[in-house]
Amino acid sequence: MKNINSDRKETEMKRFNKIHALIIASIMAIAVVIPVAFGQATGGNEGGKRHNRAGMRAFGRDRGAGLSGRFMKQLNLTDDQKAQLKQIHESHRESTLALRKELRAKRQEVRQATQGEFFDEATVQQKLSEAASIEARLMGEQFKVRQESLSVLTVEQKTQLDQLRQEFKSKMEERRAKGAGRKARRSQKSS
Repeated sequence: MKNINSDRKETEMKRFNKIHALIIASIMAIAVVIPVAFGQATGGNEGGKRHNRAGMRAFGRDRGAGLSGRFMKQLNLTDDQKAQLKQIHESHRESTLALRKELRAKRQEVRQATQGEFFDEATVQQKLSEAASIEARLMGEQFKVRQESLSVLTVEQKTQLDQLRQEFKSKMEERRAKGAGRKARRSQKSS
């Protein structure tokens, strides 16, 4: 009897892992398609630079590497530009907050659906698809905030922002490389 139950659970877990991988692949595809679609609709994406999900998220929030974050002081924004940026962020705050709450609730539903004794693949797949759809809408809103924010900047400020981002990216890559080097040395020591 135990072997039948363990085989059933193992089969259900394999099925869940396949679905999970499919949903992750779908979300990643959406993450790639939305910026491309918006870039085509708005006439490009800043000189062919790719925008990853994390970059859009940081720019669209009121913290992080966005205009209202660490780069604002370095861009020498006018009071008018600051007011415009504040208005843009405030105008999108409610819609993004609602989407974040909705996404959090869907993720909780997925967790609940996977914690029961019996795994319902169809329910989990439906909840994951719904979560992916909400995440895509949220990314779209964040991209709108970013594009509207960029429209406030002068050409010189956009150039300076690109330089600041490149410097930040380089520093982060250096930190990752140092961290990878430390991990390699630790694993050699423990061998």
